[in-house]
Parts: sequence; C-alpha cells; structure tokens
Amino acid sequence: MAEKFNPAPPDKHADNPREAAAADREIHGKLEAGLVGSFPASDPVSAAQPAPSKPDGDRENESLWDKVKSAFR
Repeated sequence: MAEKFNPAPPDKHADNPREAAAADREIHGKLEAGLVGSFPASDPVSAAQPAPSKPDGDRENESLWDKVKSAFR
C-alpha cells in the first residue's frame, strides 16, 4: 500500500522527535505526580515555576514621592 502523501518537506531545524517525545513524557510525569500529590485541591498544578516576587523593601521609611512613583510602575 502506498504511503500517505505529505506535501510539507521535513524540517531540518525541528527537534529530534524522540527527544521531544521523551521531554513530553517527563513533563507529563511531573504534572501527574503533582496532581496526585495535591488531590483534592482547588488550584491546578503548573509545570512552570513563577518568577520570584520582588521584595517589599523598606516601606516604613519611604518618602511620599517614592510611594507615588511605585503606584505607577
């Protein structure tokens, strides 16, 4: 039987399909483990970690001008 026609040429810059599949399995495994570990929960599990939050600094001794500027950042 003839192979199905694929009009798109192979992408020589694409990731190795085996490596991509392995990475997908790894991420899926981590998500599954997180889901099992957090059940029952209201928040979904995330594969990406959020950026660290900015420290508050010395809010007690800030000048009025610094407080106004921080409101518009």
